Amino acid sequence: MTVRIALFATCLADTLFPEAAKATVLLLERLGHEVVFPFEQTCCGQMHVNTGYQKEALPLVKRYVQTFDPYDVIVAPSGSCVGSIRHQHSMVAAKYGDAGLASRATSVGQRTYELSELLVDVLEVEDVGAFYPHRVTYHPTCHSLRMTRVGDKPLRLLRQVRGIDLVELPAADQCCGFGGTFAIKNAETSTAMLADKMTNIVSTGADVCSAGDASCLMHIGGGLSRLKTGVRTVHLAEILASTES
Repeated sequence: MTVRIALFATCLADTLFPEAAKATVLLLERLGHEVVFPFEQTCCGQMHVNTGYQKEALPLVKRYVQTFDPYDVIVAPSGSCVGSIRHQHSMVAAKYGDAGLASRATSVGQRTYELSELLVDVLEVEDVGAFYPHRVTYHPTCHSLRMTRVGDKPLRLLRQVRGIDLVELPAADQCCGFGGTFAIKNAETSTAMLADKMTNIVSTGADVCSAGDASCLMHIGGGLSRLKTGVRTVHLAEILASTES
């Protein structure tokens, strides 16, 4: 059955990592589904809420609700943004908006999925027909692990990829140290956490480190590049969208 899916691209994909959003569309269309891109979409407001500007996030919450309410299924290639939409939007709406907006925000949040959970839980597919002949390790980002609780769904998808050599990441559940503005406000702590994460990634001998959040991959990728490790960072969507042809 063909499912009509609205894509929430996220700020980072829009401005810095468009390949993650493009790969999401390519993958879902290859699986036979219709993907639409509502042009009215903007930021989800996570950055505002997490830095203490909850009231300033209200217009962004309203925009998200108005833009995506018409759709039954919404996907974002970001556990972080999905976590914000599900757990913060209704709170902001109830505190600074009204009960009606809060109710709509809850409803839209329940229809918004991180890519791996959309594939496994909604579309009920684990083998997406991907081919990726590289040694890969996977970093489960904090928001996808602890807020959206995707569990092992990304790994279940990766295990079905043909040609892949998937290796376990030591201390995988430890934060990479990014945390949005945390990396700026607590640079020394963030750098120490990143150093631990990079040590574990390099120890796997992987060519590629993957994750479901471009933000964490940006942080990890920057560190790996500066150390000239030769390890690339690739979004989960890009691996799942890859084929032999």
